[in-house]
Amino acid sequence: MTRLRRALPLAVLLAFAALPYSAVNIPGVFDGPLNSPGTLQLLAICLVFGGLATGYDLMFGRTGLLSFGHALYFAAGAYGTAILVDRTGWPLWVAGVVAIAAGALLAVLLGAVALRTNGIAFAMVTLAFAQVGAVAVARNPGHLTGGEEGIPLDGARLPAGLVGVVNTVNLYWIALAFAAVAAIVVHRIDASPFGRVLAAVRDDDRRVAVIGLNPYRFRLLAFITSATLAATAGAVYVLLVGGASPHVASSDLTLSLLVMVVLGGPGTRWGPMLGGALFAFLDNRLTALGSSDAVAGLPGVLSRPLSQPLFILGSVFILAVYFFPNGLSGVKAWMSTIGRALGSRRRSSPASSVVATVPAEPPHAEAGVGRS
Repeated sequence: MTRLRRALPLAVLLAFAALPYSAVNIPGVFDGPLNSPGTLQLLAICLVFGGLATGYDLMFGRTGLLSFGHALYFAAGAYGTAILVDRTGWPLWVAGVVAIAAGALLAVLLGAVALRTNGIAFAMVTLAFAQVGAVAVARNPGHLTGGEEGIPLDGARLPAGLVGVVNTVNLYWIALAFAAVAAIVVHRIDASPFGRVLAAVRDDDRRVAVIGLNPYRFRLLAFITSATLAATAGAVYVLLVGGASPHVASSDLTLSLLVMVVLGGPGTRWGPMLGGALFAFLDNRLTALGSSDAVAGLPGVLSRPLSQPLFILGSVFILAVYFFPNGLSGVKAWMSTIGRALGSRRRSSPASSVVATVPAEPPHAEAGVGRS
């Protein structure tokens, strides 16, 4: 059983890697077969946000740091890659690595300041830093960011294997590789002594300080690792959508990340990955649903709320939190509890109680009657 559990993630990874070879069509879920460019791009975006939420959970669910500025590092990876490719003419791989390194360096500088505070003060400081980044992107300094219009990627400067609808499968595999790397990094940290110290810092940092460890250093390392994964996600995302826009630097993205992690289950093994992928999928599909003719033809009482994806997403989130307080990762435990409750109810039903209370006839009764 243990071997099967260990082999399951690898089996899931291989199954996702083989999806581009499948022509299975799932009506109502995707607009085309699994190997169609539109479906592969949607799945790739889901994988990127699943990996992004997993990296954010390293800081939020496993270290106890509530950051409202995580979008800043995602934007650093996205805008850094786009600017370096378009303005300097560097190869994509060089530009991506430099942008990710710049995001990590930014996390070192800002994290060293923000982590001098705790709790809500830390959240506000990170939000302030992120707002500065969002304003800088909107102001278009040096005509680098494109302002409100963003900055598109010049396809002529990209490798031929990443340009065009035909090569969407290659972008999908890159997104899958990022999601796998994010999961491996977070899970390895969680299973290491470093991860156990992070859990101790989350629960009670004073006890960690008593045994001679510095909670500030461990928080900073978790902060930098999480931000580096976010910058990597931004570099991959800019390839998928063909450019960077101001939305990637907004605080709304960080709030969405928080919803993704809570939806999946903070601090769990696969919850944030599932929550991020599901949120990205619903966000995309509900936007298409809201602008469809089917919704437009409904009465105004229904068409107006259904045409607002955020309204539906909020409703889904409220229901999920109400029925599954531990997130999607708690569904299995919830189903097991329901199964045990139904089983105990069947065992304690009136019919079984009556049968159980009827005394059995003594085995020697017949023999006694015969002797008399």
